[in-house]
Amino acid sequence: MPNLAWLKKEFNYGYDSGDILSLIPNARRLQEEMVIGGSYNQVFFGAVLPYIKPNSVVLELGSGKGSWSRAILKYIPYGELHAVDFQDVDKWLKPDLYQGRLLPHQVNDNSFSCLSDNYFDFFWSFGVLCHNNIEQIMEILKNSIFKMKSGSFAVHQYGDWGKLDNYGWEKGNIPLEFKNQPDDKIWWPRNNQNLMLSAAVQTGWKVICPDLGLTQRDSIIVLKCP
Repeated sequence: MPNLAWLKKEFNYGYDSGDILSLIPNARRLQEEMVIGGSYNQVFFGAVLPYIKPNSVVLELGSGKGSWSRAILKYIPYGELHAVDFQDVDKWLKPDLYQGRLLPHQVNDNSFSCLSDNYFDFFWSFGVLCHNNIEQIMEILKNSIFKMKSGSFAVHQYGDWGKLDNYGWEKGNIPLEFKNQPDDKIWWPRNNQNLMLSAAVQTGWKVICPDLGLTQRDSIIVLKCP
């Protein structure tokens, strides 16, 4: 791990972070926010809303049970959200409720072959790249860029071991013994801002901001498609 087989099995229950837009988090969301050192509500309004419009076509990677999906859909009343996941998320997202605005895609790899080229205005993920090693992240960035319109944006949360060291491994709920284990044996692979920037540039993206500074444990990168 974290190979594709592990990622498909580990999150088959469907990840749920509660109501992202609520000012008062439920117990699950509050626990997660204490771990990352940040507010999901503030992340949405700082990392998502500035990059979408009412008619935006959005690509979300790893939607799970749709905490971020539902928040995004509220702000794209005339747009589309394509949710790509290893799981069959229809039972959680209930796309029939959204009159064609929500289109889930169950996939078996990171090729994005099920999606149209030059189609998306915004690419979002949270809680996904942090579980992928840098080679997998490069594959995701390389294949997804062909699906984006020129001038479109991507925003991704990713694990940042530099910030994690400062924040505290125990506080961040990441086992300290991971420091001495290879990436293929842990579920929080090595990454930092320098590695992430290099991966983005090598795969053709323009880096707008390596970290929006919205969480204390992790980084959130802003990319632009040329």
